[in-house]
Amino acid sequence: MKDEMLELFAREVKEGLSQSPKRLSSKWFYDSIGDSLFIRIMNLPEYYLTKSEEEIFAKKTYQILSSLVPDSGEFDLFELGAGDGSKTMHLLTALKTRKFTYRPIDISSNSIDNLQKRVAEELPSIEVEGMQGEYFEVLAKLTTGRPKIILFMGSNIGNMLDERANEFLLKLSAVMEVGDRLLLGVDLIKDESVILPAYNDSEGVTAEFNLNLLDRINRELGGDFDRKHFKHTPQYDKESGVAYSYITSMIEQDVKIDALGQTYHFVEGEKVFTEVSRKYDEKALAAITNHTSLKLVDRIFDSKEYFCDAIYEKE
Repeated sequence: MKDEMLELFAREVKEGLSQSPKRLSSKWFYDSIGDSLFIRIMNLPEYYLTKSEEEIFAKKTYQILSSLVPDSGEFDLFELGAGDGSKTMHLLTALKTRKFTYRPIDISSNSIDNLQKRVAEELPSIEVEGMQGEYFEVLAKLTTGRPKIILFMGSNIGNMLDERANEFLLKLSAVMEVGDRLLLGVDLIKDESVILPAYNDSEGVTAEFNLNLLDRINRELGGDFDRKHFKHTPQYDKESGVAYSYITSMIEQDVKIDALGQTYHFVEGEKVFTEVSRKYDEKALAAITNHTSLKLVDRIFDSKEYFCDAIYEKE
């Protein structure tokens, strides 16, 4: 699996840097260093997303359970992009007397290993089978015959623009059976003064998180990116409700990547697109679930209504 992921990383870096404008996928932020940096980001005062969704899971656990989990019988609980599992632990604790298997899926083997250890230590009665890989690749292989509950939290769906998000949910609903349920966490549209600092914190941790991708290319693919000649550049378009992240070249320069056998030219001020963070209202959320077989069952909000966990059932 490690060799496969390295090959995929190399292929996607080559494809992204060969495009105009250049792009690098944010999923590659998450190596062991990136995982640690993102945990720091989640604890920053400016980063409201994790705190808002954590509040929902901590204070409205039983509302989530009543809308999401079957009243009886065995089931499988999948989590896409599990990360450190801090929010999910509230749910797992409430479910510890039920018979189910928790199946976290993440592209980072480091995240999966750490999460499995945490659950084994804190909730030893729960069966955990962590899986590294791309979501659909893993889900397509799993037909357990038991009802599926799928968690896709943290507004990860917002890392896709609407057309791609709709395609994602169409594919996801296709691997669900009638009666299976999905919890979809989404960040809600709000004022720029709240949103932009979440992606450009005063300590510079988010900048370090983004620029670590260049270090990862250097480490794993033999690149010679010079970090001091690049900067993290976030932007927010309040009309569309979309935040964008870029890595900007501060000078004209060439970067060689040995594993790709390529040299890439950057002009001064050139932006490499890394991430989109879509914010939602009711209309935008309806648009990405359009034409899927997912029926809205419940919407659960934090106290400030910054964040929503929407629960759907496959019809």
